Amino acid sequence: MPQYEDYVNWRRTLHQYPELSDAEYETTKRLKRILEAYDIKIIDLPLETGLVAEVGQGETFVAVRTDIDALPIHEQVVHEFTSTNEGVMHACGHDIHMASILAVATRLKDIESQLKGRVRIIFQPAEELGYGALHITESGAIDGAKAVLGYHNYPSLDVGEFAVKPGVITSSVDRFEFKIKGTGAHAAKPEQGNDPVIVLGQLINSVQSIVSRNLSAFDSAVVTIGEVSSGNTWNVIANQAYVQGTVRSFDEDKRVYIEERLRAIGNGLAEAFDVEIETLYHRLPGAVKNDEKLTDDAIEVAKQVGYNVEVMDKPLTIGEDFSGFSNKYPSVFAFIGSNSEYDLHHPKYDPDERILEKVPEYFVTFVQKLLNEV
Repeated sequence: MPQYEDYVNWRRTLHQYPELSDAEYETTKRLKRILEAYDIKIIDLPLETGLVAEVGQGETFVAVRTDIDALPIHEQVVHEFTSTNEGVMHACGHDIHMASILAVATRLKDIESQLKGRVRIIFQPAEELGYGALHITESGAIDGAKAVLGYHNYPSLDVGEFAVKPGVITSSVDRFEFKIKGTGAHAAKPEQGNDPVIVLGQLINSVQSIVSRNLSAFDSAVVTIGEVSSGNTWNVIANQAYVQGTVRSFDEDKRVYIEERLRAIGNGLAEAFDVEIETLYHRLPGAVKNDEKLTDDAIEVAKQVGYNVEVMDKPLTIGEDFSGFSNKYPSVFAFIGSNSEYDLHHPKYDPDERILEKVPEYFVTFVQKLLNEV
């Protein structure tokens, strides 16, 4: 059976050869080779990238999930195993996730005859694009799962720390765009044009009022504008402007309401200023919702294997495609400390590999507990 040193080697190899979402072809091949070397069954599914493996036998089954894609970030950490794919980096730690869940698969294979059911191990593509979980669920690979278990490493937690909460644990993540079309003119003759920059200013103020003036002080949401552009020189009134940003929310009703307000702002300003405004709203991952009983189980198991457990008092505003599972199956998702000075998605993100010591034991113990339940 592989040991901690093998998990580290898997992680470092995967780190050296990162691939972007929906392009994880070589990553999938590497994962498949490792699994097959331990005689672990690969389910035949219509997936371009990613895979689902299986250990055990019987009707009842539990699923364990990891993500496999990297980010378009130029790595600034120097290691012997630094990314060899220029401009692509495992800056979210999916290499750590893959290595730990490979360890789970091989450890479960070693005790396969003792399992009172099956475990399906999901190596999910395209998490960073927010729809990779959909690829898996649409394949039917985990229909009927008793539970789906997942985690994310978390840099601000020390190795050995474990954080979870019942109910909503991460926010939904949406993207909005405004495309404003006015009429260009000479900067000295504004009466001959229809200035989109004037509209732009009104739009920015209006969007920023959604949370502060439309939601209760007891509701939580974030609306942030991340990009604004218009024109390209000092003495010309531009003919168009562009705005895009993100919405983070925890409640589906508030999510719908914010989208409605953004569209109403676009329509109202278009009429008021006699310009064309196209409002686009892209729904990305929904909020991850933890099952209450499974959360209690996760806390019990985490303590059992030696984690210092924190029950979070509020959810995080980060997005996580695990919502594609938690919205359909009983699920629990936790954060496990990776102790990096720099945060996720940072070019200097550098997790502590000792996170690989306990994660496999947590999942193996959890799976056995669930399968042993009548």
